[in-house]
Amino acid sequence: MKSTLLLALVLLPTLAFAQNQGKKKHSVPAIFNAARYVWVESMDGDLSTPGLLPADRDAIVAVQNALRDWGRYVLTPDRSDAELIFVVRTGRIAEGKVGGSVGAPNSGPLGNPNPGQQQHPTGTGVMFGGEAGFPDDLLKVVMTSREGPGTQVWLRTEEGGLASPDVPLFKQLKNAVDHDYPR
Repeated sequence: MKSTLLLALVLLPTLAFAQNQGKKKHSVPAIFNAARYVWVESMDGDLSTPGLLPADRDAIVAVQNALRDWGRYVLTPDRSDAELIFVVRTGRIAEGKVGGSVGAPNSGPLGNPNPGQQQHPTGTGVMFGGEAGFPDDLLKVVMTSREGPGTQVWLRTEEGGLASPDVPLFKQLKNAVDHDYPR
């Protein structure tokens, strides 16, 4: 009886260890295996967003082209149909935007030419804006959610990581997904 108990105590941890060795550890979540429809945008918007930085616009196109070449997912024309959102941001330490306006009142030589209309004050104005961030390119993937903003499931940064045609950050993700979930 003692020898059986001793043998069980020795073999039980070995059996548990061997059982865990058979389970494959994944470097990316299972949603990458289950998802079919994807969308690509930058942190500042999609291709239709006015004022989107040209570098971010180029990065969106580069990731879209890489996704088409891969063929694992389908780019959806509507963000709400996507299961995964690929978000890009090209590296920049700082960015600034400055704008302004100058105007004069709309009046003739005798004052208001249209006495029944209200005069709108005009003058000068200056607008400033800025953004600071990582100097490296960023690629993140978010799993969409009907209840809120979604869950980040992958994130990497790298200098030149969104540079076309290689798009190194995308290649890292592609290699991880293909390794964990071969087709």
